[in-house]
Amino acid sequence: MGLFSDMGKFGLGKYENTDIYAEDKKAEAEKKAAAAPVVRVEEDFLYDKHYECPVCGAQFMAKAVKAGRIKSVGKDTDLRPYYDYLDPLKYDIIACDRCGYSAITRYFGKLSTRQAKEVRQEIGANFSGFETGMTKLSYDDAILRYKLAVITSMVKKAKNSEKAYTCLKLAWVIRGKRKTLDVNDPEVKSLYDDELECLSNAYEGFVNAISTEPFPIAGMDENTLKYILADLARKLKKYEESARLIAAVLQSRGASSRLKDETLKLKEMLKEEMKKNQ
Repeated sequence: MGLFSDMGKFGLGKYENTDIYAEDKKAEAEKKAAAAPVVRVEEDFLYDKHYECPVCGAQFMAKAVKAGRIKSVGKDTDLRPYYDYLDPLKYDIIACDRCGYSAITRYFGKLSTRQAKEVRQEIGANFSGFETGMTKLSYDDAILRYKLAVITSMVKKAKNSEKAYTCLKLAWVIRGKRKTLDVNDPEVKSLYDDELECLSNAYEGFVNAISTEPFPIAGMDENTLKYILADLARKLKKYEESARLIAAVLQSRGASSRLKDETLKLKEMLKEEMKKNQ
């Protein structure tokens, strides 16, 4: 029998098996639960955003990243950013699931009548659709959308800067997938080759854009773009061109001290690579 088994004669039978410290234990459990780290998943940082296709007029929803909910945790030498919890680069393509028109967010919706007609004829007439209703995008999903955006930029005869920027970001997404794999995975080599092809296309497009388009180009000022081109040239083993671009940034009065610091690091990397390849 419990300590309070005889309290029923006072009408307090509900306390027969009571725990004296029940309230304290409950409060402690609640405190521990509140202090426990919250497990975040990619879907926590996404929402459905409404779009209207400028080619076929379809209304559709696409996943977008909630602004201000993630923070940067680093970047590659070509300024490819990394964030906690998810890779927002996967969600920077808007793709119409009816006609296939696709573009990076900054270029979506900017179409002439001629461009819309060409997309309808060359892509829309043959587009077989893709899976919709997903709660998040895998790297494979994102890569397919980026490739569709590259094709779209070709069909609509976009500026060199748009083609180049789309190729650069496709390379970044491919790299993102590559870094999730074990180094011994047989897919790593093919992904690396695809990444280099995209970087080469980005390099060619940006070089052409510099001579034909005013700055800012793809949202970048002249020194930032030259820095990226210097790193792409290094990756593509165009060492003389990389050195020339590095010198141009370091000698520029308009380049920020932060960019010059990054450029000096790139200069040292270039020297080491050139020594190894002599």
